[in-house]
Amino acid sequence: MRIIFAGTPVFAEKALQALINAGHEIILVLTQPDRPAGRGMKLTPSPVKTCALAHQIPVWQPLTLRDEQVQQDLRALNADVMVVAAYGLILPQVVLDIPKHGCLNIHASLLPRWRGAAPIHRAIEAGDRETGITIMQMEAGLDTGPMLSVYRTPIASTDTTASLHDKLAEQGGQAIVETLPRWVAGEITPVIQPEAGVNYAAKIDKAEAKLDWTLPADVLARKVRALNPAPGATTLLEGDVLKIWLADALEGQWPGTPGMVVIDDHQVLVICGQGALRLQEVQRAGAKRAPAAALLAGQQLSDGLLLGK
Repeated sequence: MRIIFAGTPVFAEKALQALINAGHEIILVLTQPDRPAGRGMKLTPSPVKTCALAHQIPVWQPLTLRDEQVQQDLRALNADVMVVAAYGLILPQVVLDIPKHGCLNIHASLLPRWRGAAPIHRAIEAGDRETGITIMQMEAGLDTGPMLSVYRTPIASTDTTASLHDKLAEQGGQAIVETLPRWVAGEITPVIQPEAGVNYAAKIDKAEAKLDWTLPADVLARKVRALNPAPGATTLLEGDVLKIWLADALEGQWPGTPGMVVIDDHQVLVICGQGALRLQEVQRAGAKRAPAAALLAGQQLSDGLLLGK
């Protein structure tokens, strides 16, 4: 098969590498333009571009796929199929129609549960017990295309977006390698997504990072895990931002005001609307991540201190 691959971040790079390892002919890689990154804001290639160049695969980085010249150039490649994973650009219908066997998307959700940009974050935040990879045939709607295969994976109680991302990235590579030849051979009957159970996984906004201590502890614990590694859950500690990277929820009645710190046998607890949040790993502004108990030694956290003010 002559495959065009479109993707940008590490999630997509894992799928590209899996296709290469499986012996497929990748005739072109589409990826986002290089972006400034790091302290020096140096233009940096995407993980997908880096992988492609390492395997001598041609790379295009168009600003849009609505450009007629780009469309003509893609058509001239005579591709059998296009595989898309977290690309970041909209594929207009004219592009979707170019490959002989269409465009297949690797989506990190059990569709139609989470359509949109942040399915991994939203699955953790919502308390889902499982998620997975759906390989779907792309159409003009947002993640609305018919499903070709579904791969399930449980969400552990300790999973963060970082850890679940890595699991799903590996699973996505396996899924596309197993699904692609069966699809091209006509062995798969597409399944239309059910209308019930559709949710939109909106992109994470930095404004969501601030913890509301009046919420139940289990809700806040899921939010902490969902926002790790970015942007990180935050609260205020005496006017300065305190990031909370790891925490777990405790049930029970805890007298006091939501946001109040309780020191219990060298454990840092924060009273919530229901229950308490046990802080495990935190980060003060300008400092490195550290166990929450480390802030007790310097009396940066103390019993009765109110967070969020």
